[in-house]
Parts: sequence; structure tokens; C-alpha cells
Amino acid sequence: MKPIYTSLLASASLLLLQLSASAQGCVAVRHMSCAAPGGAATSADFFKQRTGHWQINMGYRYFKSFRHFRGDKEEHERLEQNTEVINLSHAVDLGISYLATTRLSFSVNLPIQYNDRSSLYEHYGNSVTANPEQKRFHTGSQGIGDMRISASYWLVNPYKLPKANVALGLGVKLPTGNYAVTDDFHKLDKEKRDYVVNKPVDQSIQLGDGGVGASLEAQGYVQVGKHSTVYFNGFYLFNPRETNGVIRNPEATTIDLVTGSFSVADQFAARVGFSQSVSAIPGLALMLGGRVEGVPAYDVFGGSKGFRRPGYIISVEPGVAYMKGKYSAALTVPIALYRNRIKSYADRLDPQGLRHGDAAFADYLVSASFSRWF
Repeated sequence: MKPIYTSLLASASLLLLQLSASAQGCVAVRHMSCAAPGGAATSADFFKQRTGHWQINMGYRYFKSFRHFRGDKEEHERLEQNTEVINLSHAVDLGISYLATTRLSFSVNLPIQYNDRSSLYEHYGNSVTANPEQKRFHTGSQGIGDMRISASYWLVNPYKLPKANVALGLGVKLPTGNYAVTDDFHKLDKEKRDYVVNKPVDQSIQLGDGGVGASLEAQGYVQVGKHSTVYFNGFYLFNPRETNGVIRNPEATTIDLVTGSFSVADQFAARVGFSQSVSAIPGLALMLGGRVEGVPAYDVFGGSKGFRRPGYIISVEPGVAYMKGKYSAALTVPIALYRNRIKSYADRLDPQGLRHGDAAFADYLVSASFSRWF
């Protein structure tokens, strides 16, 4: 393979495999890899050599969310008063792909997650009166998430147009992740004695959403110089199911008909960027791009009732990628530039227009991936 194509492959192919929707806080976006195998910005010889071959993929993501936003305004007092909610999330994505032809590929991805959440309000309460010692307790979830099966098709034969191409994809998300994970929450009785209630953990750390979804995807690249490529990719996940039936507060005497159970929300992610190969080190490339991901307030299909924290985050995404032979690796660190917890369906039912929930966001996300062809 020519050095230029090796460098471009290192930057573009791994980025396409690496795009994911991933909860970066209380805005509950399911951990899920997005994009098809086969790479982008590659030579026709690459597709010919890989046709009929398999690729295994492994990705890792980490974030810590703790900054609270209501709309796009940060609530700095939460940190000052020690009332912020802290989510720590680790996810490993396992995937396998098959390049059936030079244009058609299939993928299966399954995330494995570990989530930890600490807060005051879910236990003794945020106020000094309710929680004079400011005790912070932890809840968590561990296990597999929702599986995604997808297919992707390049619109133009790479042999005919090797320097630019676009692929479209379809996918299905299966509810393999537990969407009713429970843990122990600490409460105080009238005599200020501690007791424990076992109930569902917060939606942001549930392993799945309980719905069967369908996704539309797009990815592409344009070679703009001998060592430079512009790449883009994105997806939208449609979740027609309105709620998953999990009651948030089973100990409550009455259940809110709108927010009493968890919503099964749509989600989206997209990125665009620029890749520059390093001629002195064949296979190495540096990238810089932009990224947006989030949850809408209203679903495209089905109802939008249920509890959800809609919003989105816009990030700048520097990264590095490397490819040698059958091996590829990439590392990106999206850094938040803008965060917005928009009004939910339930917020907008307020006749006075005053209701507006908050959400915690991360400052950055660490995303690494590795793949090998067989």
C-alpha cells in the first residue's frame, strides 16, 4: 500500500470506527459504537485486500461528569456547596466486522460498562438541615449494554473514486443491557436514623434503555492534499418506545404519569474534522475536529413522555491515529466547549414556563480504540 494511503487510513478509518454516542453525564446517551468497518480514505487496493476478511475492534471510553447546567448556564454554586452529582463512567466496546465486498460491510458491537454515581440529594438530601454532615453515598451499575447490529454501503466503488466517498448505513439496537439496575439508597427516618431503600439507579447510569431502536448513519472522506483528509460521520438513533416501565421511585405513594418512569429517548452524534499524515512516520496521523452529541427533547417516532434529561454537548476533538499492517489504533480526547441542558417534554408542560431541569456534564471524554484484520 502506498505510504499516503497508509497515513490516511490511520487517521480516517479509526475515526469512523471510533464515533460513538456516549453519556457524558446525566444526559443519558447510551454507550454505543457507531460506524462501519473497512475504513475510509483508503486505496482501492486496500478494499481488495480486505474483502472477505474479518476485523475485531475494541474501544475504551472514560469520563467524569460533575458540572451542572440548566440551559447553557453553569450552576457554579453546586460545586461551592458540595451538592454536585458525580458520575464516573468506564466502557469497553467489543466489536466484530465483516467486509463482504469492497462496498458492503457488517458490524456487531457490544459495550461493557462500569458506572459509579455519588450524590447527596438522592440519599439524605442536599440541604444542611436534611443532611447536616453532608454525607455522600455511591450507587453503581456494571455489565453489558445494548447491542448494535449494522450494515454500511459505500455509494461509489472505491476503484472509481478513491479520493472521496460517502457511505450510508442502517442499524438496529437491541435491549440487551439491563434497564432496571437497582442499588441501595440511604435515607433518614423521623428520628434521624439511617435506613436503606433498594430502588432503580439514576437513568444516566442504567446499562440499557429497554427499547428496540433503529439507526441511520453516514460517513465519508475527501482527500484535500497529498497528506491531508477531511472526514465526517454521524448517526441518529430512533427509539419508538415511549417508556420502559421502570418506576423511578417505587416507594412513592403516587406515581407521576409523565415522569414517573424512564423515557426511551432518541439520541444523536456527529463529527467533522481534518487529518494530517506525518510523512516522517508512515502510518501516523494527527487529527483535529469538532463533535456534537446528545438527546433531543422529543422523539421522531413515538411519544416523548417519561423521565429524561435532554441536552447536547459540543466539543473540540484532537487526536492521533496509527496503522501498521493489520493493526490500527487511535486516541481522541473531545474537550467540551458548549453544554446545554434543554427543556424536556415534561418541563414544557409547565403552564408558567418556569420549570427547567438541570444535568451534570463532563469537561472531557477519553476515547481510545484498537482493531485488527483477520
